[in-house]
Amino acid sequence: MAESRTPPTGTTHPRWDPRWEACAEALTLTGDRVERSLIGLLEDADQLLSVEGATPGEQVALLEYLLAICYASGTYPATAREWPAWVDTKDTFRNAAKWLAKDEGIWDLFHPTEPLGQNALLAPFLDQHGAGPAQVVIEHVGDYNQFFDHHHLDHPQPLPAAEAFRAMLTQHVYGPAGRARISGKETLGPTITNLAIGRLTSRIRVIALGSTLGETLRLNLAPLTGPRGEFNRSWTTGKERRGFKAKPDGRAVSGPADLHSSLGRSILLRPGPDGTTIDRVLMGAGELLALEEHHLQDAVYAEKTDGTKKPLWASASRAVWRDAHALYAAVSKARDAATMNAGENLYERLALFPPVDVAPEPGQSPARHINLWAVGLVAKQTTAITWVSGVFPFAPGLEARLYHASLRGSEIAESVATSLIKAAYAAWTITYPNPRPADKNQQIARFDVRWQHWEATEEQFDLLLDDVTAGEAVQECLLAYASVVSTAARKFLAESLDSLPRNSRGAQARAAALRRYDDELAHAKAPAELRGGKA
Repeated sequence: MAESRTPPTGTTHPRWDPRWEACAEALTLTGDRVERSLIGLLEDADQLLSVEGATPGEQVALLEYLLAICYASGTYPATAREWPAWVDTKDTFRNAAKWLAKDEGIWDLFHPTEPLGQNALLAPFLDQHGAGPAQVVIEHVGDYNQFFDHHHLDHPQPLPAAEAFRAMLTQHVYGPAGRARISGKETLGPTITNLAIGRLTSRIRVIALGSTLGETLRLNLAPLTGPRGEFNRSWTTGKERRGFKAKPDGRAVSGPADLHSSLGRSILLRPGPDGTTIDRVLMGAGELLALEEHHLQDAVYAEKTDGTKKPLWASASRAVWRDAHALYAAVSKARDAATMNAGENLYERLALFPPVDVAPEPGQSPARHINLWAVGLVAKQTTAITWVSGVFPFAPGLEARLYHASLRGSEIAESVATSLIKAAYAAWTITYPNPRPADKNQQIARFDVRWQHWEATEEQFDLLLDDVTAGEAVQECLLAYASVVSTAARKFLAESLDSLPRNSRGAQARAAALRRYDDELAHAKAPAELRGGKA
């Protein structure tokens, strides 16, 4: 489905409309990759497995945009009680596709006064202050503090319009905080340079994944008790936007269509000569939203070191799977709560599905199988470091068992990691009897194999949860998991000790390290599963 790029009568600018143009890749039920427009994604939602993205963040941003379109078109369940049955309704999104096709608003990425998702007020400054297309791609830009050298941002290599569209959506949702490469004195005002942290940048976003794109959208669409809100097509249309003379207060969110399409950046893309690419970008601060708890329907909360709680956040040093138990705890708490039928958040709605009264026979999957996909961006100040994500199985009624398995699985892995570093220390004290303090960390790192342990344990953790979801006894699964994980970690430790010299000191260090590792696992304070017992 492709619309002609011939400009309408009386216009001369190139046009690119993601409603009709292929703007994203999707995966079919047979595993083939296909290109689809926004309308195509909605029309074929129940024939597609998922919408794809170059990164987890881009994939989330596309889903956010589709959710915004669904809310704007009135495509969502009427009540929480109707939600479980509505999730199973096929072809739900054809009406959303029809609404999108007939909508009279401007959906043109290159419109001169109302460019889709952009701020046309930047147009007079684009040629002088703009950068190369790389600036719009979070993973390519690096630290975009305006006081650093950024030769790569001046590279003129054009970016296809579809890629620029997806990158723009990702910036709106996940843009890191910092200073923009734009002059506040010469453009729209001094605060245009102050990039606020994106709506999802500081926390883990959890999306319930179904067996098709259609089911995924339905799982994440909530019934409304208030207005839908206004879809944000462009900065220069709809509601009054912020100015840039002074930092404003966050504006109130008018509804979920507004929330999921909010413009977290002021962006302007310049089309290339052929009208199918962009060749220049200008980007500054966007909108600030006054978010409330009901705007974070998927958030789960974790405790910080100071005892306060905040939505679970992404970390470069702590994999997402180590906190998977928080997701299951949220569902379990909702199922136990007297008010669970309110369906006020994702976990309360998941608890509305009828539970599996009796676990299925071994090897048999439960009737309904959902995955919880957790995605986060690790950023250091203005620099995006890496995307982190994890997919965790969920079956209604098994959330308590999955919570126990995931919590104990994380605790077992943590105990093994602690044992490894203590074993490394034991090897270090013998290998380096007179170390310089400055060399200590580097010397211990020689025997520290925790990184190998964490990488190898993720796969075993996933298998643990899969087995529990399939109906296997939780305690038996945990015992098998503990045995595999601890044995693998001991092997990693032994391999790191192979570098020791073949003399008495080397043999003494090797024996001390392995003995310390075994003693730590056998200690009464270690998880009982590591000793072959029951928690």
